[in-house]
Amino acid sequence: MSSVGDVDLSFGADTERPRSLTSAVQERLRADILATRLLPGQKLHIAGLAKQFSVSLAAVREALSRLVADGLVLASDQRGFRVSPVSLADLADVTQSRIDIEGLALRRSIERGDSAWLSSVETAWEALRAVPYRYPDDPSVHYELWVVRHRVFHRTLVSACGSQWLLGFRDVLHEQSERYRRLSIRREVGQPRDVDAEHAAIVCAVRRRDADAAVAALSSHFATTMQFVQLAAPKIPEVIR
Repeated sequence: MSSVGDVDLSFGADTERPRSLTSAVQERLRADILATRLLPGQKLHIAGLAKQFSVSLAAVREALSRLVADGLVLASDQRGFRVSPVSLADLADVTQSRIDIEGLALRRSIERGDSAWLSSVETAWEALRAVPYRYPDDPSVHYELWVVRHRVFHRTLVSACGSQWLLGFRDVLHEQSERYRRLSIRREVGQPRDVDAEHAAIVCAVRRRDADAAVAALSSHFATTMQFVQLAAPKIPEVIR
């Protein structure tokens, strides 16, 4: 049995071992980048990561190469690997792209989704509402189960669009925006936002199958997140302005 962070892996055949270890390292690094435990621009030392995860240099190098393809890591011949940086210009680009791509996927889902899809949206929304947005004893940190259920909720909203390509592009953009939200929530800025009300507006429009209203509510939700990040930016040293 091999250990990668909190992940324990057992292998039935030696040929499965390298691929499984690489995937485990990739997912652990992905989680650390999205949660901003690894900060934007941070150098990623292959030898150090291999020692930390008790895996080979090759497994770490392959995992980092996969994350380069996902846009979460940058690679250069001279500087090696580092976490992809963030900036307000990139935030605006990611947000508008999410509005365009996810809005289209939501519109198609409303047009094509059946009663089972509507039921799954309700279930995902109720599950999200059942957990707090932040840790009660540390409001600068997302409640981890909320993050998981939030991802499921937004993915469920667009799951009936009928296009794996559209969903794939949507997933990449969601991951990119997740880092910005994680960075901004560390710094309390202005009045607390009512995220539950923003989600409720989307769900209510979906129930009515009002695609225009649902896309407008989704777009407003994404734009509000961007505005909060912009307000927090002066307090976020990792953001390149």
